[in-house]
Amino acid sequence: MVTKTRRNEPQAGAPPAPDAEDAVIEAVQLTKRYGDFVAVDALDLTIRRGEVFGLLGPNGAGKTTTILMMLGLTEPSAGSVRVDGLNPTREPLAVKSRVGYLPDEVGFYTDMTARQNLRYTAMLNRVPRGEIADRIDQLLVDVGLDDARDKRVGTFSRGMLQRLGLADALVKRPTILVLDEPTVNIDPEGVRELLLLVERLRTDQGVTVLLSSHLLHQVEQVCDRIGVFVHGKLVDRAGGDAALAAMSGVTNVHRSEGRWHVTAERDVRDDVQRFVQTVGAHLTHLSRDGADLDAIYHRYLN
Repeated sequence: MVTKTRRNEPQAGAPPAPDAEDAVIEAVQLTKRYGDFVAVDALDLTIRRGEVFGLLGPNGAGKTTTILMMLGLTEPSAGSVRVDGLNPTREPLAVKSRVGYLPDEVGFYTDMTARQNLRYTAMLNRVPRGEIADRIDQLLVDVGLDDARDKRVGTFSRGMLQRLGLADALVKRPTILVLDEPTVNIDPEGVRELLLLVERLRTDQGVTVLLSSHLLHQVEQVCDRIGVFVHGKLVDRAGGDAALAAMSGVTNVHRSEGRWHVTAERDVRDDVQRFVQTVGAHLTHLSRDGADLDAIYHRYLN
């Protein structure tokens, strides 16, 4: 797991383990099986109140399945998860009242305008009627859809739908925000604005954010901590060492001056390359004298 300190904070060691009061999302040996396929494998994860946690990994790694279990939208096969002290399986409505969720595929009433769709969501979530109009107008400004507020959603591009989906997730003013691939199909300026909004939500309102993505280079700038998912397992900082050291023939793994050095009894370059691809990273250089993996997820394993 990569640990980042927030901007303007002194560098320190890995933060202490969260206590019970600090934990907003806590998974213990959380597992999901579909027949013989294990989508999420004994996940242990704690997300602290008021932090932005990046859940990163290639498509199909188990990120979305994990989120669905956190929201009570699918039941775990084993283990447990609690969200703000609640069991999502037994108390799904209470969890949903606290959590704003932006799925990777958003859907709206296409014959209604952006403002009408958000008003419908606000009413479903029992937002006081006197607050709805002002809240919606501000959200549309925040996500960059102010000029499109009265346009029918059926005319929106995929990127505009993502922006509207974020506003929809925020309309009830959740204390926890879950974003599943939020930057998909958004232009670079839109991505920048979205990440700035995530920062403001964390800093100004203390919102806890779980940001799931396969694009570390876009999201690492706002994440306080990052966990990388590989084949249903969460890879922590030591996990990268372990994955390389576990390769057949490898006798030693160490990091020096931003580079990984692997000592092996055989040529393991193909195995190293497959590992890098598995975690969704980019290999910039690999030589027989040493493994130059300093671009792994840009910050991953730093």
